Amino acid sequence: MLYVFFFVVGPIVGGVCVFLLLLGRERSVRRQKSKFAEQERRIRETSQALSSRQQELDQQAATLADLQKKLDTRSVSYGELQQENSLMKRDLHNIDVSLRKVELDRDQQRQRQEALDARAQDLARRYLKENIKSISNSMNPNNYAASKQRLLDVVERCRGIGFHIAAEDEQGYLGDLKAEYGRIVRAAFEREEQARIKAQIREEQQREREIQQELTRLDRERVAIQAALEKALAEAKDKHSEEIERLRARLAEAEEKSKRVTSQAQLTKSGHVYVISNIGSFGDGVFKIGVTRRLEPEIRVRELGDASVPFPFDMHMMISCDDAPTLENTLHQALHKGVVNKTNPRKEFFRTDIDTIVEIVKKHHGEVQYVADAEALQYRQSLTMSDEDSEFIETVYDQAEDEGEQVGDAE
Repeated sequence: MLYVFFFVVGPIVGGVCVFLLLLGRERSVRRQKSKFAEQERRIRETSQALSSRQQELDQQAATLADLQKKLDTRSVSYGELQQENSLMKRDLHNIDVSLRKVELDRDQQRQRQEALDARAQDLARRYLKENIKSISNSMNPNNYAASKQRLLDVVERCRGIGFHIAAEDEQGYLGDLKAEYGRIVRAAFEREEQARIKAQIREEQQREREIQQELTRLDRERVAIQAALEKALAEAKDKHSEEIERLRARLAEAEEKSKRVTSQAQLTKSGHVYVISNIGSFGDGVFKIGVTRRLEPEIRVRELGDASVPFPFDMHMMISCDDAPTLENTLHQALHKGVVNKTNPRKEFFRTDIDTIVEIVKKHHGEVQYVADAEALQYRQSLTMSDEDSEFIETVYDQAEDEGEQVGDAE
């Protein structure tokens, strides 16, 4: 029984034991597999890390190889260094020689430059002196502003080439220019004054001739009227008649004219102040204000409109007064800001309007008759004249001139 029991139970127990043994072995194998898998994973990671590191090492090795090649190309042998050192010594020697030559050339160049600078300074000094002299010699009463600008330009050109001109010297040159201009103006004024005196003498002589002619004419007229009156009285035999009264009135008028002319001749400052314009020559709003002591002042206006201007003057005012120079000077002083020629204030042309002139005359002289608008007949006709009319007029003038020359030749 026992034998049977063991025979039956024994295989079972053995199987169980084997099973347990196999189970434990399987667990052990599983644990080993797990460890092997972990180790394999670690080995793969390590392999990957090693592979990455190997790549880095390969790259560094390649870099080092390149650096080595570059270093090899840069490295020279001792013999090459000796040869290079020898070449450098020779180059340094050549450089030293060249440097000394350059220094010598520089010294010579500096000497030449100093000589040139001295020459330039001398030329600039002479240029400045000669130009100042030339400007002074060419100065006249009408070109002070242009002469001043020429002097300033010369000073700037001298400074531009390095010639030093102190500000004090420049002011001195300008002061000398002003002094020279003052001397020239005074000399010109003296010449003009002499010419004015001569012109005044001529005008006085002309005025005296005109007065004498007028007195002679009036005296003849008075004598004729007196003779006619005596004849009329003799024929009327103390009878009143209209002809006698008319002759007496004419005689009294002639005597009054004679007294008036004689009185005017005795007044040294009496004359006429004229205000005239010339739109065709000087434009609108420009007036000439002057004085004349001629008995017939219109003749003076006609003389001013001679061949020196293209058109005759138009008269706006002709003011008769006992002190004509004072009234003329008053008008000039009141209108001095409008003088046309600012370089020569003695010119008598002013840019203003007729109303302003009228107000000044009313203030210093009294009421005055005047013409506000200039007729400017020839100027306005010239603007509107056709070419055909212009050619016709020119032809007529040419024919008249030819006829005049023929008459002159015949004489």
